[in-house]
Amino acid sequence: MTLETTIKQLPHAAGIYQYFDENNHLLYIGKAKNLSNRVKSYFNFSPKLCAKSNLSARITKMINQTVSMNYIVVNSEHDALILENSLIKQLNPKYNILLRDDKTYPYIYIDNSQKYPRYEITRKIIKSKNISYFGPYSIGARDILDSIYEICRLVQKKGSLKNKKLCLYHQIDKCLGVCELNIPHAKYKKEVDLALSLIKNKKLLISKLKDKMMFYAETERFEEAAELRDRIEKISRSEIKSEIDFASGENYDIFAVANSESRAVVVRIFMRDGRIISSSHDFIQLNEGYDEDEIYQRVLLDFYSNEKPPIIAPILLACGFKEMEIIGNHLSTVFGKKAQLIHPKRGDKKHLIDLALLNAKELLKKDISTDSKKLLSELKELLSLERIPLRVEIFDNSHMAGVATVGAMVVYENSKFDKKSYRTYHLEAKDEYAQMRETLTRRVESFSKVSPPDLWIIDGGTTLLKLAKDILDSSAVFIDVIAISKEKIDAKSHRAKGKANDIIHTINESFKLKPSDKRLQWTQNLRDEAHRSAITFHKKTKLKLDKESKLLTLNGISHAKIKKLLNHFGTFEALKTTDLNEISSILNTKDANVIKNIYK
Repeated sequence: MTLETTIKQLPHAAGIYQYFDENNHLLYIGKAKNLSNRVKSYFNFSPKLCAKSNLSARITKMINQTVSMNYIVVNSEHDALILENSLIKQLNPKYNILLRDDKTYPYIYIDNSQKYPRYEITRKIIKSKNISYFGPYSIGARDILDSIYEICRLVQKKGSLKNKKLCLYHQIDKCLGVCELNIPHAKYKKEVDLALSLIKNKKLLISKLKDKMMFYAETERFEEAAELRDRIEKISRSEIKSEIDFASGENYDIFAVANSESRAVVVRIFMRDGRIISSSHDFIQLNEGYDEDEIYQRVLLDFYSNEKPPIIAPILLACGFKEMEIIGNHLSTVFGKKAQLIHPKRGDKKHLIDLALLNAKELLKKDISTDSKKLLSELKELLSLERIPLRVEIFDNSHMAGVATVGAMVVYENSKFDKKSYRTYHLEAKDEYAQMRETLTRRVESFSKVSPPDLWIIDGGTTLLKLAKDILDSSAVFIDVIAISKEKIDAKSHRAKGKANDIIHTINESFKLKPSDKRLQWTQNLRDEAHRSAITFHKKTKLKLDKESKLLTLNGISHAKIKKLLNHFGTFEALKTTDLNEISSILNTKDANVIKNIYK
């Protein structure tokens, strides 16, 4: 069926539509209240099918590349919105704007219904009465909480109340000892109230931490002083400096977007009780142009997701956008109450927007270096990549004679390694090909939670490169993929002879660059980091396995029997949770009883 025929036969129903190019790569995903009307609004049908003249340059370019389309009918425009957002995050279409923000921000909370309440951290609503929430905190929530327990003599650990015995924290004057001593509630409440004042006033918190840090330094407790110094620095970074202070105590979530030619930045600021408590930002690579409406839509959908936040605040936006009504309706469903989306044009709320925009513009000035831009652009041209590789995932596996088999993924973004995004995997596969297939498949399965990058780099040759491409194709996800392998002479790695003549492979071509070539060195640097991560995790895993093996051999289970058990159960963790009968089916009842007694 031709594209024109498909368009003319579209139903007058809500749904999502997908445009594909001549290579069947996904170009764009859109939603529609009426599929027929929406899709036809892109096209002229005579004298031949082409893009309408009133479209933006970005959309015109997309339509000119479109050769086929698919669509999915759903029950309502709201369902279309949810499906569209989910598919965009998983499939990373070329012309959609993707915000790779998979974070949920933590809140500090206290359950005031408890006899001796404690402050704790949550990312979700706790089902309990008399809960008070503080946040969200984009950075420093744990540091704030640790600081409270450093300064205030609260119950330090939940288990202390159950044990009803005084512990070390009471001895070092960090707890009143309510678990055993008859402490008046009023005295404990003073500590709770002090903690509350510190949560609400970061300047006071930092001042008290500095006093404590100086005390530790003067008494030569330098490690504790250094820990507080680092904590102070992190808490200080968790907020935007501002003189704005609403005496009336409003709550607001503030969102602003600014852009340069190549990227945009989203700034979020959170005001609670009239004070700015935290902020965060994310950069968005603009591969095919800027669409402010789509960015604001994606920002709100991703931030609030489908879960009611612990604190629901009016949402201030630096700009109104086309989809505000449907996004507002969606958020009202999520919140269980009417969502307030406000685009202020004057007054105090406008001052908050101006502050957010000022910070967004400042962040855009901190662009990646000219040298990095040039290098990445040269890589894109050399390797015929679809996108400049600003976010890259690099994969490697490691094992020793089939033991402690692991996979590793490291992440490189905006000219630095993003260590918080690294992932490691325990693997069951025995050969290199199957190990890489297992690692990559597990990463693809997580695309719904953490969106795809711009580029995959595989440590290996063309066989593993093709494997990666096949896995992505089977998942309908297009990502640029390259591989890097060591040059081999007489079936031996040339690196072993003191050289570094690595080869970069794409699906269509291989490149043997000079060792001094910056493009090769960049790729090698990323590959080496993945290799380091895989080796490190392998060593940790091997050490743990060796300890477990030693424990079993000391109790009379031979190495041959241990190998037999691992071949069947895969890991010691699986063995620990297995029942007696299943272990008996692999070894014998006597050995099975020994093992179950060890892991009781």
